[in-house]
Amino acid sequence: MKDIHNAFKKFKKEFPAIHKAHEALGKEIHEKSGPLPEKTRWLMKVAISGASTHRVALETHITRAREAGATDEEIMHTLLLIIQTTGFPTFMEAYSVFKEMH
Repeated sequence: MKDIHNAFKKFKKEFPAIHKAHEALGKEIHEKSGPLPEKTRWLMKVAISGASTHRVALETHITRAREAGATDEEIMHTLLLIIQTTGFPTFMEAYSVFKEMH
């Protein structure tokens, strides 16, 4: 995967062993631990990072979801689903990130 954030590039350079272990765990979980299709997995990560208000992760997950074939309508629906659980202000933070990426 192509890095889209400079801080992550710096982290990888400064802590290569930690990055390698983290990457291996992520790959194991994302690609090998269950039956969900790739696009669905990325949309779930959009919801999780949006609900957690992790801006950098949300930007990354929106980008990866698009690469996996998710449409903007599917991403928007995913973000709307967080309103009832985490509240409207949390949704608006995620919505702002999504809109800034256009």
